[in-house]
Amino acid sequence: MLGYIYAILFYAATAILVVGLAWKIWIYARTPAPLKIPTTPAPKTRGGVVLRMFREVVFFESLYKSNKWIWLFGWTFHMGMWLVLIRHLRYFTQPVWWWVEIAQPFGTYAAFAMLIGLGGLWARRVLVERIKYITNPSDHLMLGLLMGIVLSGMMMRFVTRTDIIAVKSYMLGLLRLEVGYMPADPVLMLHLLLVATLMIVFPISKLLHAPGVFFSPTRNQVDNPREKRHIAPWAAKLEN
Repeated sequence: MLGYIYAILFYAATAILVVGLAWKIWIYARTPAPLKIPTTPAPKTRGGVVLRMFREVVFFESLYKSNKWIWLFGWTFHMGMWLVLIRHLRYFTQPVWWWVEIAQPFGTYAAFAMLIGLGGLWARRVLVERIKYITNPSDHLMLGLLMGIVLSGMMMRFVTRTDIIAVKSYMLGLLRLEVGYMPADPVLMLHLLLVATLMIVFPISKLLHAPGVFFSPTRNQVDNPREKRHIAPWAAKLEN
């Protein structure tokens, strides 16, 4: 019964995540940018824009220039998160890809980086007066949700020692639309419940900055207003 409950939960959460993200990305892609507004100094070629986006997504370049402390905690959390996500691919692949195997020891301790990064970002919401003023309850709830996922995952790795072989068998079964046995481990159940909750709220949360950064006109536009006139699609229709 437990396996079926979580199977339904994860199928529903996956559907909401995929459909919600696709809908938001479709909206972002269709939203016109009426003006040339790249943040200067901006690249003057499309290749330069690609390089700028790479630096922004991987190194958080603009945040580094803006605030070194926030950059340190934010970058630490995000890079730790990517390593943890790569490590978790072992539960969904058989055989496990070689680069996922290489990431296993790094992903294990990357959870500590996530914890430190989240702690710093959460402390900023509480201790910095101007940030505290614009912080909503939803911001605390999202940070608490992420913190709960990290802590429950670390408990399974370093404290309770969940049966990961059974967990992997269960997850591989879900990929084949087969519901198998899931261990009745309270920490595992909490961890999976929090992950499913994150998947459900992701499309309506501030976490949409992940895909949204690629559609930011201040980052993805070429700085060529003199060389080429910029006309938004809706304006071009009016001219015709």
